[in-house]
Amino acid sequence: MEPMTELQVWTLIGVFAAVMLGAMSLMTTVIMRSTTVAIEGLRGEMIVRFEKTDIASAARFEAMDAKFEARFEAVEYRFQAMDARFEAMDSKVDARFETIAAKLEHLDRDVTVLMRRAWGEPSPD
Repeated sequence: MEPMTELQVWTLIGVFAAVMLGAMSLMTTVIMRSTTVAIEGLRGEMIVRFEKTDIASAARFEAMDAKFEARFEAVEYRFQAMDARFEAMDSKVDARFETIAAKLEHLDRDVTVLMRRAWGEPSPD
């Protein structure tokens, strides 16, 4: 085998360097693409899981909202019933107070008439 000239050595060094840089560039590109694909796949899976969780949470919140709404309506109905009872009781009490007030007025008038008779004063009637 003949010894290589300096020009041939430098050419081989340049070719070797170009091949190495090309291989490194190719490997970097492949690694970047595979990493990007893996991250996008993970991102997609996470988005799907979060959407499922959001849907499940929304369904639970809607169910709880409906449940509380039904309970609040029941409580509101009870309050309305109590209001009706209080109004009925209020009208009964008012009627009784009016009756008592009328009786007291008649009693006052009767006592006044009796006292005037007892003291001998003439009555205005």
